[in-house]
Amino acid sequence: GRHHRAGPLIVRDPGGQEFIRHNEVDRFRYGARDIRTERGRDNETRTIVVRPDGTEIINVTGPDGQLVRRIRRDRDGREIIIIDNSFAGPRDRASFYVDLPPPVIRMPRDRYIVDYEDASPDVIYETLEAPPVERIQRRYTMDEVRYSPSLRQLMPSIDLNTITFELGSWDISPDQAAKLQVIADGLNRAIRRNPREVFLIEGHTDATGNDTDNLSLSDRRAEAAATLLTEQFGVPAENLTSQGYGSQYLKVQTAGPERQNRRVTVRRITPLLNGGQASLPPPPPGVAPPR
Repeated sequence: GRHHRAGPLIVRDPGGQEFIRHNEVDRFRYGARDIRTERGRDNETRTIVVRPDGTEIINVTGPDGQLVRRIRRDRDGREIIIIDNSFAGPRDRASFYVDLPPPVIRMPRDRYIVDYEDASPDVIYETLEAPPVERIQRRYTMDEVRYSPSLRQLMPSIDLNTITFELGSWDISPDQAAKLQVIADGLNRAIRRNPREVFLIEGHTDATGNDTDNLSLSDRRAEAAATLLTEQFGVPAENLTSQGYGSQYLKVQTAGPERQNRRVTVRRITPLLNGGQASLPPPPPGVAPPR
């Protein structure tokens, strides 16, 4: 059955910019065998999603409700930390806007913002594993990445322009869903290579409608795409995170209805979360590193 989802929360940052927060655990419920919540030390809450194969996804949130860690634990008890915001104290986790100058883009525009429809599978794969366009200064929290456009601009992105949405809708029709095979293959390939990869699925609306409705609508679009990638193509839910941006980042500058602006974008954000350290885990002893 469908779980009733709590309405997303609209939050305002000190600059007056509105953004949206939703509970990502809803996305992990699909096919789960069990979900339990434990209150830990330091008032941390651990939500543990148990999959049919015995793998557990553990989301640890602080007393402020912010994500502290996301961990995947396999059946043998081995843990991989996928998202770790614990390096920032609660006060730092609460400040989420980073102001950087926009990066200087030294690559062809169509390789920096890739149009899915026109790109070969190889270009899609390369973009999903591409390094940042400039050096990354430090590690950033998930929320800093989510809410700081100049930070996200350090990473190339793919506009999934084969899926556009009807006005006011977040449904993805089956014929459009089928077109996501190549991006799903690319995501799965990158995550197999590095189980700590994190990809942000962004939702965008056109400029019609009011800002608050657009934030909510775009958030549902991003979540619909993330859910579909997991349920239909087996992309691990825990390696995805989604966020709606409303009409803040138009592709076509118009206040009218514009299908190209009603889109979903995928961006690798792992280097932002880990401070640009090597994107690959070290090879096991005796194994030659990939060339």
